[in-house]
Amino acid sequence: MSAEIATIKAWVAGLIVKYNVCPFARPALAADAIRYVLASDSSLEQVLAQLVEECQWLDQHPETATTLLILPRGFADFYTYLDALDVANELLAVEGYEGIYQLASFHPEYCFADSLATDPANYTNRAPYPILHLLREADVSQAVDSADSAAIVARNIDFAQRKGSAFFVELLAAFSAPANNQERS
Repeated sequence: MSAEIATIKAWVAGLIVKYNVCPFARPALAADAIRYVLASDSSLEQVLAQLVEECQWLDQHPETATTLLILPRGFADFYTYLDALDVANELLAVEGYEGIYQLASFHPEYCFADSLATDPANYTNRAPYPILHLLREADVSQAVDSADSAAIVARNIDFAQRKGSAFFVELLAAFSAPANNQERS
């Protein structure tokens, strides 16, 4: 397993699930239904091709709930990443996947619109690496129908505000530490 995948697995378990940032992640993690894929290239064209391949993979593997396509190279700049996300969303529509899959976004520098970069609430979408999170639309609809999504967002913002940015900076650094230590061994 690559260091990047190990880091993202630690992030999912140690932040997203542990602190219930996404209550829908816990069952997927417990069922081993999360697919972690490292982008094989840093070019937008290759990442988009790999994204379509992941849609096809999910088509053939209904037992997999979601794919996290990890982009460790080429998308460190948040605005470059957002441009890529826009193109990726357009591609899903062109390829006939609109209404079947949707993308959620995570980035180390994630910043919500009309928010200061220092706002701790941004950490609800910050990850150690840029990620295109491919979700099954039916699962998202079912989750939204069964839960108050506005309450989840409000709870996450409150949690982030109470914990503060320093908590998240330290936590994100800790997720990367085991992977970095493995590389040195």
